[in-house]
Amino acid sequence: MLDSIENAYAIQKLYTQYAADLFAYLRLYHTSREDAEDLLLEVFVAAMETKNFGVLAEHKQRAWLFRVARNKTIDRYRHQARWQYVALEQVVENLFEDEALTPEQRALRREEFAQLKSAVQQLSDQQQEVLHLRFTNELRCADIAVILGLRESSVRSLLSRTLKHLRVIYKEGANV
Repeated sequence: MLDSIENAYAIQKLYTQYAADLFAYLRLYHTSREDAEDLLLEVFVAAMETKNFGVLAEHKQRAWLFRVARNKTIDRYRHQARWQYVALEQVVENLFEDEALTPEQRALRREEFAQLKSAVQQLSDQQQEVLHLRFTNELRCADIAVILGLRESSVRSLLSRTLKHLRVIYKEGANV
């Protein structure tokens, strides 16, 4: 009984600590807030049902939670047989609405964002995902490796190549 109480407390602590990040990650792939909330709940239920979850180090628990969130997202898409993405415009719409900017500066920022969005969309799905995990979710390469089922060195290499490729695509778009 004591173990289950301690496990529930540990899960509650993790929920408080990581739910917002996991929810943001899930919202990247689900336009419906309700779908993302459902999957978030499923992730933490899976954590509660996993016997050895509590013995993992905290950073490994976080990586495990993101891995389960990724897998549940993939499962959901398999069942729905379609991919849905949150439009980047929705995510960034308020990001550049700084009242201190002049209309010209806002227009330039929107143009730069559109160019960056176009460049990112030219990357492979795996490259886009590694960028999201690293820069949107601020995960370490070791955590990304666990989530994607790769070696950490492979993730570092993939991230480096992705950033170089993105720079090339972005510069080509600027020269057009």
